[in-house]
Amino acid sequence: MTSVSCGSGCSRRGISGPSREGGEARGRSLRSNSRGGSVGTSPRPPRVRLVKFLAHGGIASRRRAELIVGAGRVRVNGEVVEDPARDVGASDDVRVDGKLVGEEAREVWAVNKPVGVVSTAREPGSRPAVVELVASAARLYPVGRLDADSTGLLLLTNDGELANRLTHPRFEVEKAYRVELRRPPAEEDLRRLAEGVELDDGRTAPAQVRRLGEREIEIVLREGRNRQVRRMAEAIANRVERLCRVRFGPIELGALPSGQARRLSEDEIARLWEDAIQDE
Repeated sequence: MTSVSCGSGCSRRGISGPSREGGEARGRSLRSNSRGGSVGTSPRPPRVRLVKFLAHGGIASRRRAELIVGAGRVRVNGEVVEDPARDVGASDDVRVDGKLVGEEAREVWAVNKPVGVVSTAREPGSRPAVVELVASAARLYPVGRLDADSTGLLLLTNDGELANRLTHPRFEVEKAYRVELRRPPAEEDLRRLAEGVELDDGRTAPAQVRRLGEREIEIVLREGRNRQVRRMAEAIANRVERLCRVRFGPIELGALPSGQARRLSEDEIARLWEDAIQDE
């Protein structure tokens, strides 16, 4: 069994297989720049669609890059381009809001997000943003999100193509959560969660659900709606007291301390890509 560090005083013994994570844990106190060689799956072809070029340059995910292009914020060789399918290459001068877009070394980080930290690249308010927990000069942004009052594994990357595949519903990448409920769920409640419950935005897809303790369950989802686990608990007349994500695809939270981050190895990133393309 592996120890799972969920933070907020809820570190427990896990029941999943051995963690496949490795590498050194890092926190916001670190000042070193951990940028290294490219960990992309293959070199970028000579010419690609503009949105893909922006994603590979660490600007945003492909879906978000389409909005940036549509807003007229992108110039190619001095010309405003609003067509996201425009072909560009390394020889083109591509700028977003006047800043030159270049190829960044690919980085993917695992962060154990504490309560109160928001899942954004930057936070205009007083709450800390999750990117502040990572010691990197790369333009990182979260892969999906966790609510401010949830804890656990959150991935950050500057690879927009990978981020898009990990979060797009089509690829059904698994995400596992350890959930403490307000009251003990009945077996019928667990069956309903596994088969799908009705929410205001439609019925949930089948999920893997198992009991870990009197009030604690593990639930594995292949979709990612807003506050989905909490709303599923409400659908069985219960409430979530604590929620911790313990796995994203093949990457496990393991014993990574709360508030700490570590950069994924090339092997781990390759496994993420395998999860993201297996349903193509």
